[in-house]
Amino acid sequence: MTSATLEATATTERPAVRWLLTGVALAFLGLFLVVPLAAVFTSALRKGLEVYLASIAEPDALAAVRLTLLIAAVAVPLNMAFGIAAAWAVARFEFRGKRVLVALIDLPFSVSPVVAGLIYMLIFGAQGWMGPWLDAHGVKVVFAVPGMVLATVFVTFPFVARELIPLLQAQGSEEEEAARILGASGWQTFWRVTLPNIKWGLLYGVILCNARAMGEFGAVSVVSGHIRGQTNTLPLHVEILYNEYNLAAAFAVASLLALLALVTLALKTAVEWRVARRHDGSVAESAAPHRVKP
Repeated sequence: MTSATLEATATTERPAVRWLLTGVALAFLGLFLVVPLAAVFTSALRKGLEVYLASIAEPDALAAVRLTLLIAAVAVPLNMAFGIAAAWAVARFEFRGKRVLVALIDLPFSVSPVVAGLIYMLIFGAQGWMGPWLDAHGVKVVFAVPGMVLATVFVTFPFVARELIPLLQAQGSEEEEAARILGASGWQTFWRVTLPNIKWGLLYGVILCNARAMGEFGAVSVVSGHIRGQTNTLPLHVEILYNEYNLAAAFAVASLLALLALVTLALKTAVEWRVARRHDGSVAESAAPHRVKP
């Protein structure tokens, strides 16, 4: 029996099994993804398009949109810079504390966002370690935008680094070493060799980081103070509207977050398709026989 036959035997199931697994996956996605999304948009438009648009154009809703975009605009570039630096350090250098750094990068994945918010309250709150000093100098961190940015940065900083570390490790450092041998400086090597090689992985991590930054609730809720028109992001505004039984407005604003999720999914799929296409092209090129000119 040839290797191709063995591979086909090992990976091919009976049609009934394939249809069963496919049906279970589609049913699960329909029940836990498609139905909730459809319910959000149906509830948002239940009272008509005029009410829907009025709920989105309401001043507090617009303030929540602006604040959400502002926090993401600050947190995402910071995490992008940290992710590139951390991934380059982990993938290219050996140093004491390397495993500790990798563990700390994964910390937000294992810590509840609410706990992260409480940590910042403990540090910057009125009764916290730095609270009296900040109050004496007129600096406000918690219950203000700076605290919300810090909380968002904490819960989102693993996304870019975690995408780039395995990518840089898989690519190796041969091209960078060749550039250095040819006289390129460190920055030239980064901009002309490293960055072009990781651009799609970087974009993928930025997309995920941005989606989490805009949709973060737990950590931001703790440090925000829930001040209407000032410290309410879109998720916090949805919670307030829902608690006030203003369901039409709550689902209208929630639909914006749902649209964000769909756009993020589309961008994520496009990047994955582009990366897969590039990988298949490079594999085909390397597998093609080299022709020798006569």
